[in-house]
Amino acid sequence: MSESVVHLTPELVESPVPGYAQLREQAPLVRVTLPGLETPVWLATRYDDVKAALSERRLVRDRSKIPDVEEGPDATAELIEVTHAFPPEYIKYLDGLALFDGDEHTRRRTHLTRTFTARRVNALRPHMERTTADLLRALAEKREADLLGDFAYPLATSLICELIGVDEADRRQVGAWIHDFAFGDPDRSIAGLAGVVDHAKELIARRRSAPTDDLISALIRAGEGNSGDEGSGGGPGPLTEDEIISIVFLLINTGITPPALFFAHAVLALLDHPDQLARLRAEPELLPRAVAELLRWVTLVRIGATMYATEDFEFAGIPLRRGEAVTAALLAANHDPQEFDGPERLDIGREFGRGDGHIAFGHGPHYCLGATLGRLMTGVVFDQLLIQRPGLSLAVGRDELEFGHWPGDGFHLIRLPVRL
Repeated sequence: MSESVVHLTPELVESPVPGYAQLREQAPLVRVTLPGLETPVWLATRYDDVKAALSERRLVRDRSKIPDVEEGPDATAELIEVTHAFPPEYIKYLDGLALFDGDEHTRRRTHLTRTFTARRVNALRPHMERTTADLLRALAEKREADLLGDFAYPLATSLICELIGVDEADRRQVGAWIHDFAFGDPDRSIAGLAGVVDHAKELIARRRSAPTDDLISALIRAGEGNSGDEGSGGGPGPLTEDEIISIVFLLINTGITPPALFFAHAVLALLDHPDQLARLRAEPELLPRAVAELLRWVTLVRIGATMYATEDFEFAGIPLRRGEAVTAALLAANHDPQEFDGPERLDIGREFGRGDGHIAFGHGPHYCLGATLGRLMTGVVFDQLLIQRPGLSLAVGRDELEFGHWPGDGFHLIRLPVRL
């Protein structure tokens, strides 16, 4: 193990060009501590190495499944503890899919894949278009509005709640709980987690007695070993009540905060590059490319989940010992000059290769299940917000914008004051 450890700060990783360039040049894996944390991990920053790490079967997310690993600092446990010390009875609902591997991950993901269908996602489009238009009309009536709090957050909340089956009367409260969970002080964060989990329990009970055509009803059928959705085939085994609750929490959490923050950061990126915004308005047919390029440029999940070596082996020329932690810098990979021509340049006409062409949605077995929904949402929002409304501008000076920091992952906007 290298004795030299680079201590990453939020300021160091805010910009993907200077912040990660030296790390990419230094070695395939660099020993670092992530912002706000103290446990060293190996960090992959090159595009090919990040993709390889995310699909490497000898790197797993559940450290407890590696036998006879000496007790010591655990990066995942430290992140949970530093973020907030949640009550033990609620910790189990934070696992979702992200911390499972192998057959257990496949079993849970299969249930979700069979319920999170293309039919359900495409059926959301009318609701998505209507909600976007309604929110933008309300914003336009104000002299100044917060694009994150007044538009992106309520939009993402409405869409994921519509998909899951959260009753309309409860959606504002669910959004408030998730906002507290993500941004609140420890007491508010714990209350936010408890609120969503307890509401999920109540919602599951209601849907058991009166099923509807929503995702949570389909998950309940899957929990009973009968998914009833297209392409179900043979079943992977039923879901327990706690597993359904953890999946519902995962969908609500990842379906609200990341999309909302992405919209805000992507809009800011275009306002920072007025030539690209003008080109998008002049050539609206470039919208699909612009969505892909902004996903690459922003890469909202900048640092991936921590993984652990199940055995001693060599990865990218670096010897790893069993139990050592490895994580992947997705933002750095998406700005790797070995993979992208002029990665420091925002280019809405950029042509990507096969597949996504970037790894903003991850790679391998944990590839984001909401990628299709995310692309659809982004296309609808950018069309109505940026192409159909040419007057969008910042309502404050660029240097007046406020940013916050999350342990382990870097920075995020707190507000985005705009005029329409």
